[in-house]
Amino acid sequence: MTALSPTAHFHTIRHPKFSLSDRPFIVIWEVTRACDLACAHCRAEAIPSRNPAELTTAEGRSLIDQVAAFGRPSPILILTGGDPLQRPDLRELVAYASSRHIPVALSPSATPRLTSERLRELHAAGVKAISLSVDGASAPVHDAFRGIAGVYERTLRAWDAALECGLKVQVNTTAARLNLWDLPAIARMVLERGALTWSVFFLVPVGRGTALAQLSAEECENVMNFVYDVGRAMPAKTTEGHHYKRVVVQRTVLQRLGVAPEGVLKLGRLYGELNARLGRVPARDTTRRTPMDVNAGRGFVFVSHTGDVHPSGFLPIPAGNLRTIGLGEIYRSSRLFNQLRDPALLRGRCGRCEFAPVCGGSRSRAYAMTGDVLEEDPLCAYAPLSFPFQNEVAQLLRDEASAYAG
Repeated sequence: MTALSPTAHFHTIRHPKFSLSDRPFIVIWEVTRACDLACAHCRAEAIPSRNPAELTTAEGRSLIDQVAAFGRPSPILILTGGDPLQRPDLRELVAYASSRHIPVALSPSATPRLTSERLRELHAAGVKAISLSVDGASAPVHDAFRGIAGVYERTLRAWDAALECGLKVQVNTTAARLNLWDLPAIARMVLERGALTWSVFFLVPVGRGTALAQLSAEECENVMNFVYDVGRAMPAKTTEGHHYKRVVVQRTVLQRLGVAPEGVLKLGRLYGELNARLGRVPARDTTRRTPMDVNAGRGFVFVSHTGDVHPSGFLPIPAGNLRTIGLGEIYRSSRLFNQLRDPALLRGRCGRCEFAPVCGGSRSRAYAMTGDVLEEDPLCAYAPLSFPFQNEVAQLLRDEASAYAG
């Protein structure tokens, strides 16, 4: 076995300092499905008007109490939609969550409601960070995703306003055929304008996203390795691209051995072209954002606008409803959540993969494309045990496990 040179204070995968079987790392609450946009990839198939069956303000406060009941450090509460700004009680809910010492983030839509005044108000109430979607490096590409003209410029104004008032900004980008070649320009935009992190979303074909042409598994491998390279210059991660964690482990091993990734990982022209279009960027390894060891139902829970509790917003299987059962009981005791926390139950290539304990694949995509929540992730091209440095991978994961245990 070739010895790996250690990197001080660096983890390829971050792990919460508590059991993910006991409580989640993130709680996402879809406060409404109402939204004025018509995004091509919208999982919620958002509608113009609010649903009368949405959780009420009192029920929202109860949900916040249940999030607080998981203990400290509290799970992160992300308020999403639709467009959460359509709820008139949004500021009240944010302030209440903040009073319960819950870190609150907001995922708004770039509608005329997203003003600098509203951002300042919500920041004062307790919002720590917002996420904004940028799916193109120009108005024509981005607005084609959103279904409405003018959204691109409004997003950039909101980005500037958020940074000016002290909010952290995460930029979300959907990787699809429509904007594949815009990814380097978007990455450079994030680097130059400033953001907490760049998160690349790998499409799950649900909602309106079923009509959007997605990338192939091989193209995803190239894009994920490009995202890894971008991570040298700024914090970058993926959403519903859980096999990015496998890529991070592979690239870490290769880097420590001094082996170029292209041949070992069978990267193609797409990888080279994306990096060529990005051009030279300053390497700042201290900014690299390593992935968090969470997945659907394992550190992650989603509450719909009507109180249904799901392992993920992209996995339309409810495990219970808050109007009849508590969030903690659903998370800890439901059969679905417990199945998803057991990598031994995974099937297909995911079940045979040596990276399953740190990856697990997208359970949402597996369900959307196969009808089986435990099947292999169709967007992963990796053949189990094909990476040539198996001993080095095992050593790296053992070393990290020992570091966290210590």
